[in-house]
Amino acid sequence: MLGSFYAAVALGLSITFGQLDIVNIAHPTFVISGSYVVYIINENFGFDPVLIGVVFVPVFYLLGVLLYRVYYACFERTGQESLSGLAFFFGLMFIIEVLLILAYGVDYRLVEAPYIGKTWHLGFIDFPLRMAVPAVVSLIMTGLVVLFMSKTFIGKAIQAVSQDRLALQLMGADPVKVKQIALGIGIATAVVAGALLIIIQPVEPSVGRLYIGRIFAIVVLGGMGSISGTFVAALLIGVVESFVATFYGPSWAPAVGYGILLLTLAIRPQGIFGRA
Repeated sequence: MLGSFYAAVALGLSITFGQLDIVNIAHPTFVISGSYVVYIINENFGFDPVLIGVVFVPVFYLLGVLLYRVYYACFERTGQESLSGLAFFFGLMFIIEVLLILAYGVDYRLVEAPYIGKTWHLGFIDFPLRMAVPAVVSLIMTGLVVLFMSKTFIGKAIQAVSQDRLALQLMGADPVKVKQIALGIGIATAVVAGALLIIIQPVEPSVGRLYIGRIFAIVVLGGMGSISGTFVAALLIGVVESFVATFYGPSWAPAVGYGILLLTLAIRPQGIFGRA
């Protein structure tokens, strides 16, 4: 269940970083922004957190489209996306974090829902619903994205844009518009992941930093641009971290996860599902 949640957080980065080569280091901050949107609506109107996340998907999609237009105009069009683009997202991450701190402080925020705090018992196995519900939603969201990427022209164009830009243009697609749509989808998944995050645990503006290294490791481990590989890698990291945290202590969990990444890269540098 923890791994499924990791997959939801890493899904958008798998598209932007894995397929577009856009190092959006601010992605976890957009996840936290989604958590705060869900918190505000839930606090004032009492709507279900997952429903709020789904409703705000179009808003975050448009935010991603606008973000790419700025990124393209300032960096990609001039060929400065490598270092300057990274600095742009790094600065954006801190700007969003500071704005959240100024608006809501550093207190932890949480939401209310009927399933938070309840547990299903199946024999000797317990399924806390605050983890099970996000796991199911993550699986559905990942499945929908995989279907979109594999069955639609835009989805296939997104996969092709980083492989052969000229061939994509010959097929009648504008690479700039394709990347614009892709980044919009990547940011749109962040609001759903943010809803899942605040269901699992209370959040405060700097929580996103804890996920930066982990989700980049998941994307690389699964294979650059492979959404199914990202999901499998997230499950692997989640299971290993839970096992290590239970039997050896939580401080060892991140180290073991990165150890798996290094071992995989040594044996199979392209990742689990990456192309040779």
